[in-house]
Amino acid sequence: MARRPLPRILSSGSAQIARSREIARTAADSATDVLQPLITVSRGLRKLAATARAKWAATPKERRGPTLLLVAACVLVVALVPYGPLLALVTLMGAAAWKGRERPVVKTGPDDAEIARLKGLYEALVPYFSVPDDPSPLFAHGGDWSGAFGEYAFDDDGRLTRLRIAYPPYFTDGEPTARARIEQLLHAKSGRGREYHFDWDEEGNRLVMSVLPALPTTIAAQRFVTVPGETVLGFTDEDAVQRTVPVVAADATEDAPAVVWRTGPRSSEPHLLAVGQPGSGTTSLLRSIALQALPHGDVLIVEGGGTGEYACLTGRDGVLAVECGLSGALASLEWAAHETERRLIAANRARQAGHPAPEDTRRPLWILLDRPGILGHLAAADGRPDPQELLQVPLRHGRAAQVTVVVAEQFDSADTLSETVRTHTRARIVLGPATPEQIESVLGSAPHTTPTPQVPPGRGYARLGTGPVLRLQVPATPDPYDDATSESHRQAVLALLPERRAPVEALAVDTPADGNLAVDTLAVGTLAVDTVSVETVKTMAVGAVPAAAPDPAPRLAPDPGPAPRHAPVAAEG
Repeated sequence: MARRPLPRILSSGSAQIARSREIARTAADSATDVLQPLITVSRGLRKLAATARAKWAATPKERRGPTLLLVAACVLVVALVPYGPLLALVTLMGAAAWKGRERPVVKTGPDDAEIARLKGLYEALVPYFSVPDDPSPLFAHGGDWSGAFGEYAFDDDGRLTRLRIAYPPYFTDGEPTARARIEQLLHAKSGRGREYHFDWDEEGNRLVMSVLPALPTTIAAQRFVTVPGETVLGFTDEDAVQRTVPVVAADATEDAPAVVWRTGPRSSEPHLLAVGQPGSGTTSLLRSIALQALPHGDVLIVEGGGTGEYACLTGRDGVLAVECGLSGALASLEWAAHETERRLIAANRARQAGHPAPEDTRRPLWILLDRPGILGHLAAADGRPDPQELLQVPLRHGRAAQVTVVVAEQFDSADTLSETVRTHTRARIVLGPATPEQIESVLGSAPHTTPTPQVPPGRGYARLGTGPVLRLQVPATPDPYDDATSESHRQAVLALLPERRAPVEALAVDTPADGNLAVDTLAVGTLAVDTVSVETVKTMAVGAVPAAAPDPAPRLAPDPGPAPRHAPVAAEG
């Protein structure tokens, strides 16, 4: 049977419909061009009416009557003025035309350069997010990048600032090595020199990469709003912690997210270890901790570097000693060990008798040890014990005795830290430029960001116990006696220093023939022994406090708290 041709109306209908649509579109464009002023004025009148309605709704009821009376008076004046209604109409039309003018077109998609960058990043991820057996791979060479990148943002230079990636479920996102490869690739392809944060969503198979803003460096040393037993180590990102502290930064008061370290009998991280590169700010961190601890406790400082970074604290109320030499450091740490034992014994006896712990056992004692590796080398060369060995008792029993130990060391001497120090310092800080491997070796966990090679002093990472790794910026606490210190920072540190105490005169000590001397524990210090070596007694009792150096500028005098009952006297430094 021969096929009949289709009717003409059916064969040519699609062409007629397309032609009709083109004619209608052309007519609509022409009408839009002609009526554009009217459309603009109409849009402006609608916006003006909406604004007037919102103003009227926001006006209190008791003020609506006077407002209506004022509007009626204005209308009456305009109606009586010659050419008033015409001028009012022209003004209204002009305001409507200005209000309804066309806004600049908002960018809704990437341009050609940004598309090329996204395609290049997509092609670079194909070897990591695809397998040959995948029947419908999400990542494939020459594939569609829009299905893998759901959200993206660029800065003014055309570099990525935020990217949301959907990856296949079979990717091993639970392995740190696999995740590190992806983070390293994204860091290299998105632009170096910036700090990126990677948020892995293992349940949804999503990865969000974002550029982190630099932490502010304008916060200097000051009195922070904390309770006794809390120390502000520094400041971090807003979404990283739940607590903010009011601070003064750049002559303005603001609430900054703070990394607060809690010490005391109920703390799970009673001791701290800070490691960094030379000039990274570990000494400023210890100086900041000392200034925060002095109003509520006593501070014993042992400086292994011998550079005089803590000279501003020498002879201050609450500062038991600032030791720079090996003999003084050993004597002070030996006293600290005996003081820890004495506090434990006194508190135990008080509890057995049903009494509260003595006041002198409840006042916090801080032991700040800077660069112990240098003192260890000197002690080994002199045939004397390593100062870190004397920290075993304070580290192991310091939490119950209100004794806190803070150790600062550099990366090149980190292997000299004893096992006791590494075990009992559960609060960790890394300052200065460091590789992810170095950060993980100290903190026990790699950060979720990419460290930058150039960072300001005091910038690094912190981890309290088993918590997350946080970015950290230590408040600026430089040496006020350093000529390179700015005047504002110098005055900020001097305002926090306690008053100097009167010099302690030397005591005469008789040396018996047997080389040992029986001393009264309350007369010499708090050594919890009945017989000590003559050298130790002379070091603790005979050593004079160094002469007080005049302050370079006047300072405030905050309350330093009660004077310590048991304190060693500085021997050296």
